[in-house]
Amino acid sequence: MIRINENYLKLKASYLFSDIAKRVAAHQQRRPEPAVIRLGIGDVTRALPDTCIAAFHEAVDEMAADATFRGYGPEQGYDFLREAIAENDFRARGADIDADEIFVSDGAKCDTGNIQELFASDVRIAIPDPVYPVYLDTNVMAGRSGTFRDGRYEGIVYLDGTADNGFIPDLPAEPVDLIYLCFPNNPTGATISKEQLKTWVDFAAANRAIILYDAAYEAFIRDDALPHSIYEIDGARNVAIEFRSFSKTAGFTGTRCAYTVVPKSLMAYTASGESHSVHRLWNRRHSTKFNGVSYPVQRAAAAIYTDAGKRQVAELIQGYMANADIIRSEMQTLGYDCIGGENAPYIWVATKGDSWAFFDMLLEKAGVVCTPGAGFGTCGEGYIRISAFNSRENVTAAMDRIRRSLKRQCHLEMTNG
Repeated sequence: MIRINENYLKLKASYLFSDIAKRVAAHQQRRPEPAVIRLGIGDVTRALPDTCIAAFHEAVDEMAADATFRGYGPEQGYDFLREAIAENDFRARGADIDADEIFVSDGAKCDTGNIQELFASDVRIAIPDPVYPVYLDTNVMAGRSGTFRDGRYEGIVYLDGTADNGFIPDLPAEPVDLIYLCFPNNPTGATISKEQLKTWVDFAAANRAIILYDAAYEAFIRDDALPHSIYEIDGARNVAIEFRSFSKTAGFTGTRCAYTVVPKSLMAYTASGESHSVHRLWNRRHSTKFNGVSYPVQRAAAAIYTDAGKRQVAELIQGYMANADIIRSEMQTLGYDCIGGENAPYIWVATKGDSWAFFDMLLEKAGVVCTPGAGFGTCGEGYIRISAFNSRENVTAAMDRIRRSLKRQCHLEMTNG
């Protein structure tokens, strides 16, 4: 009898964004006009930079001639891209990362979900709350949790992010083996200082733990004092894996390109205490289960690091961050406490009530889609996430709709109260 992996039965009924899609589809059937404005899921809306398009075309032309055609590439990524990443994203900021410590992939979502395969099924996992759901769900699938009860999985160490700690969790009160961190944070938009990040690096070193550091939104940092990479912190090479993505940085959500950094000095251990290179393990896994990102996509990604590419990417990011400024300012003017939106494309808004109810109200009354904070964990209840990834026209229209709907709602409550 063929059997299933019963850990999948522990998962909540559906993925957060599937729930949102179903509610939006039902709303559109009832009310096709006005068109819904989506400020929920973090997909980009601007076209790829011109320099990336030019590189794409050139690479596709190469594929059209026998003399320049390329078949299977290196699973770890082409040297031209890995070297550009190492030089521009790390060495330029004083981080000692070599090109062969970089593994090019088709998405940070995949890498953050797959990396846990390297570690024993009984390691102790620490995961922030609120959190990007992939971290948690993939560990549940792997059997590292108990059942889902009262909004949380048994067997997981939750790192609470609240307004009191600025959504930067405190260190675990108990020993853990694998720690997930994300800064600038998805969903809250919170950022971490070098001093704060150093405490996590020191904790990991003291406990022989590994930090899985998701830096997918580092390009949106506007405060020069904030770290873009965990490898800017002394000692991090020995305790951390970092994930990056071109999806939001340069609009590659539809073309798929990202990378993971696994330093050669990073070690993990057998039950008997024998050390093993995590770099070697990830290289084995990557080579076995992944055939590499296509050559044209990698050429387009490398174009980001040219002078023209850097300017064009900066313009994209500035446009999205200008949207974030509009959203944050408007919600604060309407009387809502917010964080994020200053060094991240997400604004985390305190709703003064149930987050799904606020989501439904904005959808029904304003035709605007946000993301309910409760979908990111128990600490997300009472918040919504608004994304700056849209056109200026749509963001302006959405905030106008929200303003009018909230004022109507307030008037109704005062009249009925």
